[in-house]
Amino acid sequence: MPSTRKLFGTDGIRGLANVEPLTPQTILRLAQAGAAEIGRSDDRDDENRPASVHAASGDAARRLRVVVGRDTRLSGDFLESALIAGLTSMGADVLRAGTLPTPGIAFLTRSLGADAGVALTASHNLFEDNGIKFFRGDGYKLSDRIESRIEARLLEPSTNGPTGAGLGRVQSIEDAGALYVGHALGTLPAGFSLRGLRIAVDCANGSAHVTTPAALRALGAEVFPFHTEPDGVNINHACGSTHPEEIARRVRETGASVGISHDGDADRLILCDETAEIVDGDEVLAIAALDFLRRGALRKSTLVTTVMSNFGLDETLAAAGGYVLRTAVGDRYVLAEMKARGLNVGGEQSGHLIFRDHSTTGDGLVSALQILRVLVESGKPLSELKRCLTKYPQAQRNLNVRSKPALKELSGVTRAISGAERALGAKGRVLVRYSGTEAKVRVLVEGRNAAEIGALADAIAHELTTAIG
Repeated sequence: MPSTRKLFGTDGIRGLANVEPLTPQTILRLAQAGAAEIGRSDDRDDENRPASVHAASGDAARRLRVVVGRDTRLSGDFLESALIAGLTSMGADVLRAGTLPTPGIAFLTRSLGADAGVALTASHNLFEDNGIKFFRGDGYKLSDRIESRIEARLLEPSTNGPTGAGLGRVQSIEDAGALYVGHALGTLPAGFSLRGLRIAVDCANGSAHVTTPAALRALGAEVFPFHTEPDGVNINHACGSTHPEEIARRVRETGASVGISHDGDADRLILCDETAEIVDGDEVLAIAALDFLRRGALRKSTLVTTVMSNFGLDETLAAAGGYVLRTAVGDRYVLAEMKARGLNVGGEQSGHLIFRDHSTTGDGLVSALQILRVLVESGKPLSELKRCLTKYPQAQRNLNVRSKPALKELSGVTRAISGAERALGAKGRVLVRYSGTEAKVRVLVEGRNAAEIGALADAIAHELTTAIG
């Protein structure tokens, strides 16, 4: 069924905080709608939810229980209050996790037997933005169908919720961060150690500012943490995975063996090797997939990634006897394909990596630990490990836009795209798409000749800027 979603993008709802739809009034109503839809007894998207649960019913056999967490941005204070008010007004009990990485919220949702989880975060965006992500009781993100039903309920007249003893309660989760760190450490072999490694970590002044350094120290690494003093407005500011030059600088400064960089909600991972060269998401996927293949642990010998990933991945996996399966852009689509086909390793070039044996969403800490395991077990430095992938040259352009009209309606843009495709023939590809989380259009041109693809990408970017920039 085609998606009818207007508020939900590729990764929840995101926008400028305190501007619709991220106002207290709308978030309260969104929470009420979410509680009602997630509590529906006919919701087959979550097999783990007992059929007797119904959020708006004061006499339900068991109350709806929802884990709520957030990142470090200033607007999280008022949005969290509105979210909790909406949930409890519908009779849902809230388990408050406080500041915690988004994958930690997904983990707690399933490990505590909750019916849903909600993360307040705008991921890699700057502090002025915020957003909301819903998780099902099994820790996976909601389907497009359920998100559409939540939006439809928002358009209906408000209905009265329960009263008296039917109202929900709020309880804080003690040691939420420690529980998540313990889970991440449990993904490694018994006795695994990082002793002797010096690791620089850029926490983006976000929700991993405690958890990732704690996990690495628990394994015996010498840790150099940076950007670990969030003040509500410095999240992702000149740091984190969208500023990889910062972790490179810190690796040079500290002489670290490895650099780790997260985004604000720590569902992404960008690495830096000991020579201060960045190791991007495609290289990390190649390292992981080849290791899993070697150990016979890559299910169906298949790695899942998106159309944005470098074609060099296909050649690298094929040479080792594996396969690459591609999806639309967005970790939700990668994960959907992994679930549908029973696969266990996937991710995006941007650093969203999913090790489905351990996580139900992109997890920056778990991903970092998996690559550090390969590094230790192989005895090779990261600079050598990443050479397993020979990448095709790519030219990428990310442009701000005023609006998002259908690209086929922009004649100059379509001519530039067609011209680039003719020039590349079968030796390259062109992808142009709108961001699902920002007011941007993204251009990717891939081919054998770096100068040629750069010129083609510039030509497309020029037409886009003229039309909608």
